[in-house]
Amino acid sequence: MCTGVWLTVIFALCAGVLAEEDRRTVSLEYNPGYPKSSVNLLHIKAVGSDSTIHYIWSTIGAPAVLLIYTDSEKSQLQVNWTRLLSPEPYGAISIKPSSSVRYSTALLFSRLLEYVDVNNTADLSRIGDTYFYPSYDLSDFLWENANTTLNSSSLSANLTGYSSSDPTGSFTNGSLSIRVKAFEDSGRDNTSPHLLHTANCSKLEFLLDGINPRGNRSRFALEMVTVEKKNGHKKMQSVHSIDDEYTPTIFEVAQLVPDFPNNSNAQGFFQWKSVAYGSKKRTRADAVPCRFYKMRSLNNTLTFPNILYAYFGEELDNKYNLEAFNISFGISDGDFYEKSKYLSWSALIGYGTPPKDTFSILVICIMAIALGTPIVLLIIGAIVVTVMKNKVYSNYEPIN
Repeated sequence: MCTGVWLTVIFALCAGVLAEEDRRTVSLEYNPGYPKSSVNLLHIKAVGSDSTIHYIWSTIGAPAVLLIYTDSEKSQLQVNWTRLLSPEPYGAISIKPSSSVRYSTALLFSRLLEYVDVNNTADLSRIGDTYFYPSYDLSDFLWENANTTLNSSSLSANLTGYSSSDPTGSFTNGSLSIRVKAFEDSGRDNTSPHLLHTANCSKLEFLLDGINPRGNRSRFALEMVTVEKKNGHKKMQSVHSIDDEYTPTIFEVAQLVPDFPNNSNAQGFFQWKSVAYGSKKRTRADAVPCRFYKMRSLNNTLTFPNILYAYFGEELDNKYNLEAFNISFGISDGDFYEKSKYLSWSALIGYGTPPKDTFSILVICIMAIALGTPIVLLIIGAIVVTVMKNKVYSNYEPIN
């Protein structure tokens, strides 16, 4: 009886922890209103109760994603392709009605950095300028047709590119990819590091596969740029996570969230676990720690061609704060990229409160059994003792 009550309570707690009220109807569209595949623009539309989240991914210029939150279920994306593909794309991307837009932000993937880790520290901040190879400008990459990878069932697509100027042949048999995936409800991703997500999130996976490093002690880092309104900026947070069955030994979750002085409710976030993987198997043995570095202002100057100007307009540099940050991959005294020639790292971009890890059902049930069993034994023991004390013995013995 007691064990059943304990398990009922535990499962109720589990349901309360994992349940999310938000569920969205999600669609994924390629180059809306443009029949050609010479460029890539992916539109993820996530419609919920009285709101819609638009994610617009593109490799026109440097790869980037726009996140636009509206308070209408009927808001629509409009793309002026003639203007978008012109030298001045200002205003080419818009949401109608414009009055429904409550928040917008963006994330741009600007450069892939490669450096010689002479002391095997895996610490980008301790590497001198002379040890950096010329960076790969992602706006100069050639990108495959993403429509061939679009999967409407899994709500996923791949943006795969190669360096257009590659004198060393690093990309002869390799590529850089950004795999995009949307979610209709809350849950946990199937692949490591099993990120916990809600319907307000989209996942991206940054992948280096088969690239030839320019040295046998090479490590890689990724530079990204964030956009926030002028009256606020992004702040980096390091959140201590629990040690659970999904990513054992990974105790840190990093996230970028807006920081507004007036405590605005607007909350677009970018979140990841501090781990990457050096193998397609993505086992615990393949885990590669990653670290983030201090954000730095770009002095309101964005030199990389991108779609951000198409939405935010030519005043992007004046009305928004542009900040860059780096994430590097590797562990001190660990293997270099040369060993596996593979690296994958996953993150979430979304709106609202960033997901927070809790104990899984399996772990909670194990705890329930571990804690519940002694209590049951104590109760049974108390009952036995009470019965024994109250039992009356008679001196009469029947004669057979």
